[in-house]
Amino acid sequence: MRTRLRHAVVAAVALFTAVGALPAAAAQNQQKQEHPSHGGLSATIRYTEYGIPHILAKNYADLGFGTGWAQATDQVCTLADGFVTVRGERSRFFGADAASDTALSSATRNLSSDLYFRGVREAGTVEKLMATPAPRGPSPAVKELMRGFAAGYNAWLRKNPITDPACRGAGWVRPVTVQDVAARNFALAVLGGQGRAVDGITAAQPPATTTPTTGAPDARDTARAARELFAADSADMGSNAVAFSGATTANGRGLLLGNPHYPWQGGRRFWQSQQTIPGELNIAGGSLLGSATISIGHNAQVAWSHTVATGVTLNLHQLTLDPADPTTYLVDGTPERMSKRRVTVAVQGGEPVTRTQWWTRYGPVVTSLGAALPLPWTTTAAYALNDPNATNLRASDTALGFSKARGTSDVLGALQRTQGLPWVNTIAADSRGHTLFTQSQVLPRITDELAQRCSTPLGRVTYPASGVAVLDGSRGDCALGSDPDAVQPGIFGPAKMPVLKDAPYAENSNDSAWLANAERPITGYERVFGTVGTQRSMRTRGALQDVSAMASRGRLTVRDLQAQQFANRVTAGDLAAADAAKACAALPGGTATGSDGTAVDVREACGVLAAWDRTANTGSRGALLFDRLWRKLPNSSLWKVPFSAADPVGTPNTLNTDAPAFVTALADTVTELRAAGVPLDSRLGEHQFVVRNGKRIAVPGGTESLGVWNKVEPVWNPAGGGYAEVTTGSSYIQAVGWDGGHCPVARTLLTYSQSSNPNSPHFGDQTRLFSAEKWVTSRFCEKDILSSPALRVVRVRS
Repeated sequence: MRTRLRHAVVAAVALFTAVGALPAAAAQNQQKQEHPSHGGLSATIRYTEYGIPHILAKNYADLGFGTGWAQATDQVCTLADGFVTVRGERSRFFGADAASDTALSSATRNLSSDLYFRGVREAGTVEKLMATPAPRGPSPAVKELMRGFAAGYNAWLRKNPITDPACRGAGWVRPVTVQDVAARNFALAVLGGQGRAVDGITAAQPPATTTPTTGAPDARDTARAARELFAADSADMGSNAVAFSGATTANGRGLLLGNPHYPWQGGRRFWQSQQTIPGELNIAGGSLLGSATISIGHNAQVAWSHTVATGVTLNLHQLTLDPADPTTYLVDGTPERMSKRRVTVAVQGGEPVTRTQWWTRYGPVVTSLGAALPLPWTTTAAYALNDPNATNLRASDTALGFSKARGTSDVLGALQRTQGLPWVNTIAADSRGHTLFTQSQVLPRITDELAQRCSTPLGRVTYPASGVAVLDGSRGDCALGSDPDAVQPGIFGPAKMPVLKDAPYAENSNDSAWLANAERPITGYERVFGTVGTQRSMRTRGALQDVSAMASRGRLTVRDLQAQQFANRVTAGDLAAADAAKACAALPGGTATGSDGTAVDVREACGVLAAWDRTANTGSRGALLFDRLWRKLPNSSLWKVPFSAADPVGTPNTLNTDAPAFVTALADTVTELRAAGVPLDSRLGEHQFVVRNGKRIAVPGGTESLGVWNKVEPVWNPAGGGYAEVTTGSSYIQAVGWDGGHCPVARTLLTYSQSSNPNSPHFGDQTRLFSAEKWVTSRFCEKDILSSPALRVVRVRS
């Protein structure tokens, strides 16, 4: 203990004297100190290559200050836009009918977004959560981080001109409060619950007539829509992550590869930094914008990543209404009146709009979960949405617990203590060779027994199909109840969470916990967490094939993780390309008939498919042709060999080239590419790219259904040259291991770069690295930070 304390003191002295010991060039750079105003908060920001800030502070408020300042430097317009959202002011500045900010909710228009977020603000929801004592509410350290973040953001605004054309001179870029910062965290917490239903919450109005109406949703259609809505491959966020134990590595220490798939634009981008409070905290990684903590990262002894989980973070209660009043519902025969939230929103160029929202003991009344999943409010029934994350502002404390962890057991301990993650799994590895997978998330306490006993006719279909429970809200015995180890009522406690410790590998690609390790399947969890024994996605199948082979081979190093990230193997191509090429070559006369009845010469396509290397590298010829073909093939008749739970990684298989749909899709693909002027044997990178400052940057990887680890979701624009932008995909990537020294061995990559500002030197620099499949060597230890040839030191004060 005494030795550790001495090391901590030495580290603290070294950190705070580091600026005075800089090399000559760095010392010259350090002379430029920025003092926005006078006050009590301060931090030192050391910038290294690619604009990565290493934030050094004395306490949590100062650390938040430095983080808010540095984030504003790179992302002021994106941050400001998000703060407009959580204040409920989008209609005021951008118009009520304009498309909304989809980063922080599912609202389709600004008006519905504002009605929801203004309602949250006027109800004092976030203030009440901030005032709740820990552990149910945020800790004092997190509150200090938020306070500092707001002050740092505001100080940057006072001192610096905005050069980003997205908000330069805009009146909606304004100082923020701690409440604004906390409200942004709240929006992320409810993203999978209330945030998914904003349009349905704000549009819900009682029926105008007292005449009984029909309109109960069709159970089968609703179940299908719910299954698609909550499917792992339907969201704009996903991820891969794998942890390898010491039994598989070259030196007996752990390895972690994290590859989250998040939006490339907007408020759910990651931003990279290192945060240090000497003797207290030293952590590097990626933060979601607006957050004062590291979301995914590593310290000197442990590394972790997250993947979007299959747990359904909401449930519905079907209300039995008073026949005389559709705003009164019955519980055990006793009437309860709904409560009203009257919300007024300012609108650009028009009169303010006032709407009423209706709330129940279960949560808000909702009339849809998206356009495909209507939940009509009739004179006899309505639906209320329960979202347990609407009382959860603990994710930052979970992240802070990870930051201080010394191993995977501490990571699990932080999850069990804080219970703050709303919609992700956690995968971790440490320097002692341990691994962890856990689906520890905040979920409504829907047990299979409760669903069996209390589901309505609709719920008896939706729950098995999708995990969305629809419970009978007229019965008091259908309340969710509490687990003794849960930090809040109505959620599962840590003892119910799927956990896998110290497996040779632990991997997740957004399917359920069942096959985190194919040799050690996890079972026994409730349906709301996900499925067991069901078909896995193409990406999961490819990932399990890859990582199990790596574990069996052994002697793994960080280089092996880097190779896996950019292997760009197309799992669907390995399964189907040879059969497609063979069937193509067998077509009489080399022609196929398209969906419009036109005969198409496809002989060139046969050869391209046969010669393709089955990868989505930027130089791969045939990858684009297969991609466009694959998207046109119907899932209903895709395979000859169906899925078998006895071989979940190997099935289904054998492309059904006998189906007429195959020939039609082949003809349509060839026609499409030729009409766009795209040669069938084009290199992928010639037609899959992003444009940054007028220059094309080729993008490797492929879409979800292809099963590529390095997932990207590009937008097809043949008139613009093919896939001319990426909406979501690989984002903050890290490959981390240990070699016995004081510094972790870490390689990182932020695919879309640090800044959204086209005038920033860090607008596309890491994007070019991503294109070239190159990495950034992490500068975690002081000696590495101070030896950076790009070192620039900025001292900031409030």
